[in-house]
Amino acid sequence: MKLSRAIVISAALALSACASNKTPTVELPGGVNPEEQQEQRPPGFVDRLIGNDTRPNAGPCPLMGALYDSSRVVKFAQPGNQRYANIEFTGEMQGVRGLCRYLGADPIEMTMEVEMAFGRGPAATSDRQTYRYWVAVARRGRAPIEKAYFDVEVRFPRGQDVVTRTEDLGRITIPRANEEVSGENFEILVGFELTPEQLQFNREGRRFRIDAGTAQAPGQ
Repeated sequence: MKLSRAIVISAALALSACASNKTPTVELPGGVNPEEQQEQRPPGFVDRLIGNDTRPNAGPCPLMGALYDSSRVVKFAQPGNQRYANIEFTGEMQGVRGLCRYLGADPIEMTMEVEMAFGRGPAATSDRQTYRYWVAVARRGRAPIEKAYFDVEVRFPRGQDVVTRTEDLGRITIPRANEEVSGENFEILVGFELTPEQLQFNREGRRFRIDAGTAQAPGQ
């Protein structure tokens, strides 16, 4: 599924998934209590149009982060040979951050960024590598509602074996069944697209440092 840097969750899927949710809205720290909220004048059409709306969110943002088993990738030149000298490229997700905004029964609008680091290993024969990663929106602890894939084209300058990148995921829209459904009911996860062998490598707790091309990892 090829998408632009925006993920709009299917309304039918999201609404059906939330239909039975009875979790009350959770107030953010520093928000307003019900009495104060009643005294605030709801913004008019012009206010909404120009973004002049200072009311606090209806609840917290969705949980966001990198899925541990898919947060790293190691590509070996020869499959099955998992030695340091056989590493072509490595990748690691180092941080996920974002902001959200939603009021009343409005959809949750989010922007997110993912910080990544990429390494060029001793077995690499090219200074370029394409990494594929995914972004998934799910109900907490359930199967994804929507999942999108993106490619990162990385070029390693001469003499440089480590490159960092911040990927802007753009806008993510999550519909809600009603105003009682807060962002804490959802999670947004990111991870690298891995082969079964790469996934098993991660699950076994094996890893190489992101600076694999600069010095041999201890014990390898």
